[in-house]
Amino acid sequence: MSFLKKTNIPQILFSVLVLSSCGKDKNNSQDGAVKEKDTLGKMVPMGPEKKISAAYINSVKGRINYFYNKNWPNNCMNGSFLVAKNGQIIFERYNGFANKNEGTKITADTPVQIASVSKVLTATAVLKLINLGKLGLDQKVNTILKTFPYEECTVRMLLCHRSGMRNYAYFTDHDKSVWDRHNQLTNKDILDILATKDVGLESRVGTRFAYCNTNYAMLALIIEKITGLTYKEAMSQMIFKPLGMTHTYVFDDDKDRKNIVPSYKGNGVEIGFDYLDNVYGDKNIFSTVRDLLKFDRARYAPDFLKPALLKEVYTGQSNERKGAKNYGLGIRMINWETGQNFYFHNGWWHGNTSSYITLQKEHVTIIALSNKMTRNTYAVRKLAPIFGDYPFQFKEEE
Repeated sequence: MSFLKKTNIPQILFSVLVLSSCGKDKNNSQDGAVKEKDTLGKMVPMGPEKKISAAYINSVKGRINYFYNKNWPNNCMNGSFLVAKNGQIIFERYNGFANKNEGTKITADTPVQIASVSKVLTATAVLKLINLGKLGLDQKVNTILKTFPYEECTVRMLLCHRSGMRNYAYFTDHDKSVWDRHNQLTNKDILDILATKDVGLESRVGTRFAYCNTNYAMLALIIEKITGLTYKEAMSQMIFKPLGMTHTYVFDDDKDRKNIVPSYKGNGVEIGFDYLDNVYGDKNIFSTVRDLLKFDRARYAPDFLKPALLKEVYTGQSNERKGAKNYGLGIRMINWETGQNFYFHNGWWHGNTSSYITLQKEHVTIIALSNKMTRNTYAVRKLAPIFGDYPFQFKEEE
């Protein structure tokens, strides 16, 4: 009783209420932080994967090395090459010049133009926005880009190249009334041309597959419209920074022209810039094989996409007639009658060639990037049979 008499009971009750309120504010603050992280659908790293044994590495490393020496004799690749399983690097090589004039060599930290492999990253950003409910897979494009002229075209059709649109590199190439090639073309310019110049379609919307860079230039504009950010900043915030892709960026012609790794013809002559070099989404991401490995593994993270949407990504959507070659949502594929599937994307821009392969069953990643024109980059698919039953038919001498 003496304790109660000495104690100011109203003061105690007030203190309890304040502490309780602070606790709620703290919880609300934490909840708000979680929601804020989700507003862009930022990618999450894969996390620890099953460690592969030294015995396994030794069992495949010799065959990879044999392929490398045969495909690029005397280290003539002029690029970077990596093979990994469960996110762990089994084999990697870097050689050649990043910049011949300056004498700088390509290293693990040298970003190279990945050309159309950029489409896989652009598609990933779009898919994350769909996953968040900020965008519909079958939403009509003109509900997002108001001046887009093809009423029946959907986001899905852009992702799997069924829009029927013509390639912007062709309809801006010859006719000055459409575009003056002395001026740098931008994504917005392409949309304006489609809206005002009556360039026409190659085929009726949604009727057939036709690989077309214009689709991904439009997807980049959709990313900007939905996020309120530039494509460059959206890709950085959604993919590059969260995954620790510290040597990856979207090329900005005005800022990066003097600093990037140039590309070369097969004879070593440097290839200059042209009026198409400011268009992004279909190309213009610079990266390294190690950064792309981080990206590849993050696409296997448990919460990457909802199961139904993830299934759509790897379902062929562009096979009008029965055959093995197909295209999903931002990924090429080969579907054999055996049930085996091979997922990949290649790229080419100026002298840059690239190949990204992800073997789903075996958790193997194969990536090759080169800044000197060569088709040998695409030969890395020949490594797939080392890891699984991939029935590629190669000539004996190859």
